Amino acid sequence: MKKGKDFTLGQYVILKKEDELEVGDNVRIADFCRISSPCKIGSNCEIAPGTYIAGGGLGHYFEMGEYSSLSSGVRVWLSTNDYVNELVARNVPYVKEIKGSVILGKYTGVGCNSVIMPSNNIPEGVTIGALSFVPSNFEFEPWTVYAGRPIKKIKKRNKENILKTLSMLNKGE
Repeated sequence: MKKGKDFTLGQYVILKKEDELEVGDNVRIADFCRISSPCKIGSNCEIAPGTYIAGGGLGHYFEMGEYSSLSSGVRVWLSTNDYVNELVARNVPYVKEIKGSVILGKYTGVGCNSVIMPSNNIPEGVTIGALSFVPSNFEFEPWTVYAGRPIKKIKKRNKENILKTLSMLNKGE
C-alpha cells in the first residue's frame, strides 16, 4: 500500500488487494468497508462506512479524484454477470461478464446506497444522489447532478462557487 500523510483506515476494513491500494494525503476509509479491487484514491477523499468496491483485476481498477467522496453503503462494481444475455452463475465456462474500470474525477460525490456498475468514467464535478443506479457506460456531463434508478440529469452544479470555496480553503481563510 502506498499512503500519503494523514491517512485514516478504519479498524474494521477489509482490503483484499492491499498491495494495489494507493491513497493520497488526508484520506479516510471508514469502518466496515470492503475493497477487493486495485484502487487509486486522490488526496482529501472519504469513503464512508459500509462501502464496497469489488470485481477488479485483469486491468480493471477503481480511481477516485481529489476532493471526492463515497457515502455510506455505496457499491462500486468493476465486473458483474450479464443478466440479459448469459447464465447468472459463478465460474461457468463460456459465460461472459460485464467488466471495466470505474473512474471518478475530481470534486465528485456519490450519495448513500447508490450502485455504480462497471465501465463508468464519471467526470469532474459530478454528484450522484442517494439510492441511485448508474448503468454501465453511462454518458455524464461534467459539473452536473444526477439521481434516480437509473440515473438521469437533474441540474448543473455551481462550479464557480465550489472552486471559490476550495481556493479559500487552500489559502487558509
